[in-house]
Amino acid sequence: MTTTAVSVTEFKAHCLDVIRQVEQEGTAVDLTRHGRVVARLVPTPQMAKGIAPWLRLRGHGKLVGSPEAGVLEDSDFDALR
Repeated sequence: MTTTAVSVTEFKAHCLDVIRQVEQEGTAVDLTRHGRVVARLVPTPQMAKGIAPWLRLRGHGKLVGSPEAGVLEDSDFDALR
């Protein structure tokens, strides 16, 4: 498991972003005060096992066509022949 270090002051200012990083990437975060680790934020055991691939991709896609456009033609379906 990858671990990054964040100062307590930085954590206080960006706590939601840091928590989101732990949640989405499964990385642990060491909270430091004056260069010393005072706490560690780690993903839950369920998250540490890995996130399902389709959940890791959530929010990263980009729609490039119109929502009504299909990728299949009518001729691709036996019932429509």
